[in-house]
Amino acid sequence: MSENVVHLHKHTDPTAEPATVTTLTVVPDAPPVRPVPLWVRSGRAVKSAVTHEGTKATIRAVARHGLYTVNGGRIVARRAWDGRTGSRYERMIRAAEAAGNLEAAEEWEERLQRFRAARHHRRMDLLHSPVDAAKGVAVGAGMSIGLLVALGIVMAISTEDVGHVITPLTATIDFIALLIRIVQIVWGPALTIGPFLALLALWSVGRKQHAAPAWALPANVRNGEGEPITPSIVVKALRDLGVPALARAIKEMGDAGASMLGPITIAGCGVEVDVTLPSGVSTNEVQNKRRKLAENLTRHEHEVFITIPTAARTVRLWIADSGALDEPIGPSPLVTDDTLTADYTKGRAPWGQDLRGDAAALSLYQRHLLITGLSNQGKTVALRSLALWLSLDRSVQFLMGDLKGVGDWAMFGGLATTLIQGPTDEHVIRVTEMVEGAVDEMNRRIQAPPGTTFPPLIVLVDEAQVAFMCPAKDADKRPYGGSKANSRYFMAVRKIHNQGRAVNVLMWQGTQDPTNENLPKLVREGAHTRASLALGTESQARMALGDKAVDGGAAPNLLRPGLDRGTLVVASDGITIPAGQSSITVRTHYIDDDAATAITDRAKALRDGVTTLHAIDRSADHDPLADIAHVIGDASRLLTLDILKRLAVLNEDAYGTWTFGDLKRVLEAEGEEPKKSNGRMVVHRAHVLRALANRDGDGSASAVE
Repeated sequence: MSENVVHLHKHTDPTAEPATVTTLTVVPDAPPVRPVPLWVRSGRAVKSAVTHEGTKATIRAVARHGLYTVNGGRIVARRAWDGRTGSRYERMIRAAEAAGNLEAAEEWEERLQRFRAARHHRRMDLLHSPVDAAKGVAVGAGMSIGLLVALGIVMAISTEDVGHVITPLTATIDFIALLIRIVQIVWGPALTIGPFLALLALWSVGRKQHAAPAWALPANVRNGEGEPITPSIVVKALRDLGVPALARAIKEMGDAGASMLGPITIAGCGVEVDVTLPSGVSTNEVQNKRRKLAENLTRHEHEVFITIPTAARTVRLWIADSGALDEPIGPSPLVTDDTLTADYTKGRAPWGQDLRGDAAALSLYQRHLLITGLSNQGKTVALRSLALWLSLDRSVQFLMGDLKGVGDWAMFGGLATTLIQGPTDEHVIRVTEMVEGAVDEMNRRIQAPPGTTFPPLIVLVDEAQVAFMCPAKDADKRPYGGSKANSRYFMAVRKIHNQGRAVNVLMWQGTQDPTNENLPKLVREGAHTRASLALGTESQARMALGDKAVDGGAAPNLLRPGLDRGTLVVASDGITIPAGQSSITVRTHYIDDDAATAITDRAKALRDGVTTLHAIDRSADHDPLADIAHVIGDASRLLTLDILKRLAVLNEDAYGTWTFGDLKRVLEAEGEEPKKSNGRMVVHRAHVLRALANRDGDGSASAVE
């Protein structure tokens, strides 16, 4: 039997566990920790309170509103002084003399003389005015009393009561007594409130003028956020520009410095103002200080544009609202308006907006075109949008070469007569032959009878720098690229530039990062419309737009790569440019690939159908009859000369040397031959398809592709 033992007493001694020993090391001669003195703690507290942001804001607010009142009084006093004296005229005379404008100085001096003469006349009148005033008061009082008595007599006769004779006079006296009583009641509070109302009025004047030091102004005003452009701000920015002659002249003008400025007008997402510079200050001195001027105006450099108008010694400033240029513009009318059409001769392509916010439209009539810029800045989209608009004119023909070959121009298949896409030397060769074919067409048109009209032919090459830099040579050792007289691409472009405009054969090119090697001087100067996106240097800007445009203020090298994508500086007589300027900045509409495809679908619906020729393998076997049917495409009939040209583009090796006789021989061998229509030889599509069907043993021509 087991027993359970129950312990009734609890052990009070804790169970022994390993003890932790802490060793204190006493450093001999260690100085004792001294408490922080009260005055140090107090100083720290005072410093913390004084430097606290809330304290700073309070001090700024008190100083700001107090100075608003003080400086508002100063402003009102100065305005009153200007109104009573000729100081305003004297300031304007000094300002005109400082600016070297002697005609304006003479005009203000004449105004000062007229003011002084009028003031002297008023002062002389004051000598006689007390007597005249006393006579006027006496006569007025007498006439008033007489009138009231006459009115009382009329009332007395009407009521047959003699006492009514003085009733009007008594009523008038009672009314005057009432007015005196009202004044007595109001006078005391008015004396008390009046000074406060006067101070409030002075504070309002100072507040509107920001009449306080910059450190006391609100944060948004100190930082320039939302700060409106006023004459005083512009003059101060010009004074601090670092041009000694300009700063000295503005200092001599004093408060009349704003006389340098024309009216500040709203222009799109900013304002515009003309500045007439003082004598001894040239316009390029201001142009070269664009960044500093922008910073003085609390703007970024890209938000200030300086151009040269027609007036001498004048610069035109366009100052954007803060951040406005970073906002996208609206969609293109080509995307939003399904009914929009094009007119090559009289119309203008909707390209984008200028800096004023107005629509920027470009005329393409008989103008060669060049668009350049750094890579990935929107060159292809800007060039393609012009071609998209022009595709809506069914009379326009396109020959296209895309030497990038990533599908940016694929939607023009079925619109362009030729579309070559790819970056290799083989593609450059095909593009060169395409441009040379356009030269042959140009020569044919030139030799046509006088008065003959021709449909516009646009020869478009995107990434043209690939063609200029191509090292390939032909069988005769002639290079396709380069800028010498034996360069095939260079010479073909030059020939179109020289004579193509007269017969509506136009050259459009898009290039990257221009240099003398990839964009020869004669080629870039042959374009009537020259546009540039962001570039790296001023020398490149001169290559892209020419010296005249750059000297006139064009600065694509100051555009921000990436941020200003799609923004172009354009030099052309085909776009409306403000008088006196040599270029205009355009923010182009962005049309993506899907929208571009929709536009080309609309353009195809306007046409009878175009068979687009693409580059083919030259080594492949060819079938002349099938190739003839291929180049005719959907057209019911085609000129024999056009068939020969298309065959040469399709396969240069096989058909490059073909003549009319060769074409006739192939057709006659199949039982068909060219026919004459309106005096010109043509080949009918139905006849070619019938020959193919008969040759293949199928009587159905519709089965032949």
